[in-house]
Amino acid sequence: MVNPVRRQSGFTLIELLVAMAIIATLLSLVAPRYLGHVDRAKETVLRDDLSTMRRLIDQFHGDRGRYPESLDELVTLRYLREVPVDPITERRDSWRVIPPPAGTKGNVADVKSGASGNSSEGTPYGDW
Repeated sequence: MVNPVRRQSGFTLIELLVAMAIIATLLSLVAPRYLGHVDRAKETVLRDDLSTMRRLIDQFHGDRGRYPESLDELVTLRYLREVPVDPITERRDSWRVIPPPAGTKGNVADVKSGASGNSSEGTPYGDW
């Protein structure tokens, strides 16, 4: 008796290519939405960090009658635990410090992001 030829189980090349094409199509639909959400989340964190630092600079000024010399002074005197990371530049040292009016003590009256580029609303990050 002759043994019938057994077919090995597995996928053909065409089946694998079709499955990969379906996965690629689904990823191309989902990826832009995901990336848009990540960018908006970074912008939200940036707005919150700026609001917190500005509030703490005002508290420092109210407590001490002068503005801080640097953002690190806010950390040293425990107004902040640490200088936050700018979520757009992903660096702590990219904050732009705005000095107070002439004749006022201190060096930090306001803080802005040092990030270049525009937000999803079209406004420059540096204007926030």
